Amino acid sequence: MPITLTVPEGLLSPEAQARAFAGLTDALLDVAGLTGNAFMTANVIGTINVLPREHVLAAGKPIAAAFVELKLPEVALASAEAKQAFIEKAADVVEQAAEGRLKREHIWSNIVYAPEGAWGIAGDSYSNADFVGAIQGAAAAS
Repeated sequence: MPITLTVPEGLLSPEAQARAFAGLTDALLDVAGLTGNAFMTANVIGTINVLPREHVLAAGKPIAAAFVELKLPEVALASAEAKQAFIEKAADVVEQAAEGRLKREHIWSNIVYAPEGAWGIAGDSYSNADFVGAIQGAAAAS
């Protein structure tokens, strides 16, 4: 489940970036009810993009802002409540990591879904049923 955090230079220290990414990972696992699931934990991956300040814009002007993008298979965080919970937790995590250097209204999040069969791990395509089976298999093994 790739998470992409994008911020301008200077907004988050390297340590704050690491804390934010760990917090986003924990938020996803918590909202999905999968904290401790070996399959899911190993597959929450992502990137932190730190861009030049002049490349992070709102209303066409540079701004201290953060963007959180989460990519998931269709079956993950399927309810409106789950989406809202992740988006709220993501904003909390990023806001705390910024230590007062970022207004909450300048934190944007989006969730992007891969269609059935378009989710791949290690070169294997997962249907929604395969994905759920892998999660359940990891839960049973622990």
